[in-house]
Amino acid sequence: MTSTSPKTRRRDQELESAIIAAAWKELQRKGYAALTMESVATQAATSRSVLARRWGSKAALVVATVRDQLEQHPYTLPSHGSLRPELIDYLAHVSSLAPLISIIFSLLSNSKFREIYPSPALLRNALVSDQNDNLKLILQHAVAREEIHATKLTPPIQSLLSDLIGHYILIHNEAPSAALCHAWVDDIFLPLVLKAPSPSLQPA
Repeated sequence: MTSTSPKTRRRDQELESAIIAAAWKELQRKGYAALTMESVATQAATSRSVLARRWGSKAALVVATVRDQLEQHPYTLPSHGSLRPELIDYLAHVSSLAPLISIIFSLLSNSKFREIYPSPALLRNALVSDQNDNLKLILQHAVAREEIHATKLTPPIQSLLSDLIGHYILIHNEAPSAALCHAWVDDIFLPLVLKAPSPSLQPA
């Protein structure tokens, strides 16, 4: 028994990985509404009953699939010692996730999916084990360095960059250009919060 347990575990893990990979392909190709447990089972060369034993619903399978994708793209909080490059780093990471973010938006627009996850907050809790707000942490570090005014970080300002990039991906279904991200940081956000003009904003 002891010698066969690791093999059984590996087989189970490999099968689950194959199912998740198949679900991701189906989700990208068909979208949530057209995806079925049967189509995923076919793609993974297994049976629907195998899927049902692991995930009780299509929504549960899709959430597990999206979570797996997020876990493949972890974010390490930058430590450049200056706010501007840290914001650029943050927006570049979010931009790299644009296809995944578009799928998450599409899930929230599906009435059947919303019966199980009726709010973005509930879906976020299901998807992300680390509930830290990375942008908020970046801004807190800048306050600690005395780069920006803490009193100016009202909730709308604090979430401004996340809102801008989120709305762009929602409307355009693609990532914003690096030039646009830089403009958001330099022309909109930093002038609102900096204690002193950034060198990048001063005339050459």
